[in-house]
Amino acid sequence: MTTAIQTPSRFARIKQSYNDLPGWVKIWMNFILGPINLATLAFLDQPSGALIAALAIGGMVVTASIVFAIGGFTKVASAGHVLPWTPLVLMLIFARPEGTFVYQTFLTVLLVANTISLAFDFNDMRLLYKSKAQS
Repeated sequence: MTTAIQTPSRFARIKQSYNDLPGWVKIWMNFILGPINLATLAFLDQPSGALIAALAIGGMVVTASIVFAIGGFTKVASAGHVLPWTPLVLMLIFARPEGTFVYQTFLTVLLVANTISLAFDFNDMRLLYKSKAQS
Protein backbone atom coordinates (compact mmCIF):
# COMPACT_ATOMS: atom_id res chain seq x y z
CA MET A 1 0.00 0.00 0.00
CA THR A 2 1.44 3.31 -1.06
CA THR A 3 0.83 6.46 0.91
CA ALA A 4 1.03 9.72 -0.87
CA ILE A 5 2.90 12.52 0.80
CA GLN A 6 0.60 15.48 1.07
CA THR A 7 2.06 18.91 0.70
CA PRO A 8 0.38 21.53 2.82
CA SER A 9 -2.14 23.75 1.07
CA ARG A 10 -1.23 27.29 0.14
CA PHE A 11 -3.32 28.60 3.03
CA ALA A 12 -1.66 26.21 5.46
CA ARG A 13 1.79 27.39 4.29
CA ILE A 14 0.74 31.04 4.65
CA LYS A 15 -0.65 30.38 8.12
CA GLN A 16 2.52 28.54 9.15
CA SER A 17 4.78 31.29 7.81
CA TYR A 18 2.68 33.85 9.69
CA ASN A 19 2.96 31.81 12.89
CA ASP A 20 6.74 31.64 12.36
CA LEU A 21 7.05 35.45 12.36
CA PRO A 22 8.47 37.01 15.52
CA GLY A 23 5.80 38.15 17.97
CA TRP A 24 6.75 41.82 17.66
CA VAL A 25 6.28 41.65 13.86
CA LYS A 26 2.76 40.24 14.27
CA ILE A 27 1.91 42.96 16.80
CA TRP A 28 3.38 45.62 14.48
CA MET A 29 1.42 44.34 11.47
CA ASN A 30 -1.91 43.68 13.21
CA PHE A 31 -2.18 46.45 15.76
CA ILE A 32 -0.14 49.32 14.34
CA LEU A 33 0.72 49.21 10.63
CA GLY A 34 -2.49 47.63 9.32
CA PRO A 35 -4.92 49.76 11.31
CA ILE A 36 -3.07 53.00 10.56
CA ASN A 37 -3.11 52.34 6.83
CA LEU A 38 -6.75 51.23 6.88
CA ALA A 39 -7.65 54.39 8.83
CA THR A 40 -6.90 56.38 5.67
CA LEU A 41 -10.44 55.42 4.64
CA ALA A 42 -11.76 57.72 7.37
CA PHE A 43 -10.15 60.69 5.60
CA LEU A 44 -11.38 60.20 2.05
CA ASP A 45 -13.13 63.59 2.18
CA GLN A 46 -9.91 65.43 3.07
CA PRO A 47 -7.51 66.98 0.54
CA SER A 48 -5.74 64.15 -1.35
CA GLY A 49 -7.56 61.70 0.91
CA ALA A 50 -8.46 59.30 -1.88
CA LEU A 51 -4.91 59.26 -3.26
CA ILE A 52 -3.44 58.73 0.20
CA ALA A 53 -5.87 55.90 0.89
CA ALA A 54 -5.16 54.31 -2.50
CA LEU A 55 -1.41 54.33 -1.86
CA ALA A 56 -1.71 53.21 1.77
CA ILE A 57 -4.11 50.37 1.09
CA GLY A 58 -2.41 49.62 -2.22
CA GLY A 59 0.72 48.66 -0.30
CA MET A 60 -1.30 46.25 1.78
CA VAL A 61 -3.07 44.73 -1.24
CA VAL A 62 0.12 44.26 -3.25
CA THR A 63 1.87 42.69 -0.27
CA ALA A 64 -1.07 40.37 0.42
CA SER A 65 -1.07 39.38 -3.26
CA ILE A 66 2.63 38.53 -3.10
CA VAL A 67 2.16 36.53 0.11
CA PHE A 68 -0.66 34.59 -1.54
CA ALA A 69 1.26 34.07 -4.80
CA ILE A 70 4.41 32.74 -3.14
CA GLY A 71 2.53 30.93 -0.39
CA GLY A 72 3.94 32.66 2.66
CA PHE A 73 5.51 35.60 4.40
CA THR A 74 9.06 36.05 3.15
CA LYS A 75 11.37 38.97 2.46
CA VAL A 76 10.00 39.04 -1.10
CA ALA A 77 6.69 40.33 0.29
CA SER A 78 8.43 43.55 1.36
CA ALA A 79 8.45 44.62 -2.28
CA GLY A 80 4.69 45.08 -2.02
CA HIS A 81 5.14 48.02 0.32
CA VAL A 82 8.02 49.66 -1.52
CA LEU A 83 6.20 50.60 -4.73
CA PRO A 84 3.11 52.34 -3.26
CA TRP A 85 4.49 53.53 0.07
CA THR A 86 7.65 55.21 -1.22
CA PRO A 87 5.66 57.81 -3.20
CA LEU A 88 3.24 58.10 -0.27
CA VAL A 89 6.05 58.88 2.17
CA LEU A 90 7.64 61.33 -0.28
CA MET A 91 4.28 63.04 -0.75
CA LEU A 92 3.78 63.35 3.00
CA ILE A 93 7.25 64.86 3.38
CA PHE A 94 7.41 67.18 0.37
CA ALA A 95 3.82 67.81 -0.77
CA ARG A 96 1.66 67.27 2.29
CA PRO A 97 -1.93 68.34 1.69
CA GLU A 98 -3.52 70.99 3.87
CA GLY A 99 -6.16 69.94 6.32
CA THR A 100 -7.51 70.05 9.82
CA PHE A 101 -5.36 69.52 12.89
CA VAL A 102 -6.74 65.98 13.22
CA TYR A 103 -5.91 65.21 9.58
CA GLN A 104 -2.40 66.65 9.91
CA THR A 105 -1.82 64.63 13.07
CA PHE A 106 -3.03 61.49 11.34
CA LEU A 107 -0.77 62.14 8.34
CA THR A 108 2.19 62.47 10.69
CA VAL A 109 1.37 59.13 12.34
CA LEU A 110 0.94 57.53 8.89
CA LEU A 111 4.27 59.00 7.75
CA VAL A 112 6.13 57.70 10.80
CA ALA A 113 4.61 54.21 10.61
CA ASN A 114 5.21 53.77 6.90
CA THR A 115 8.72 55.22 7.08
CA ILE A 116 9.60 52.69 9.79
CA SER A 117 8.07 49.91 7.71
CA LEU A 118 9.92 51.02 4.57
CA ALA A 119 13.22 51.00 6.48
CA PHE A 120 12.65 47.29 7.17
CA ASP A 121 11.32 46.70 3.64
CA PHE A 122 14.30 48.34 1.92
CA ASN A 123 16.64 46.35 4.13
CA ASP A 124 14.82 43.14 3.20
CA MET A 125 15.12 44.07 -0.48
CA ARG A 126 18.83 44.78 -0.02
CA LEU A 127 19.37 41.42 1.66
CA LEU A 128 17.46 39.65 -1.12
CA TYR A 129 19.52 41.40 -3.79
CA LYS A 130 22.73 40.61 -1.94
CA SER A 131 21.84 36.92 -1.60
CA LYS A 132 20.87 36.70 -5.29
CA ALA A 133 24.11 38.42 -6.32
CA GLN A 134 26.16 35.92 -4.31
CA SER A 135 24.45 32.87 -5.75
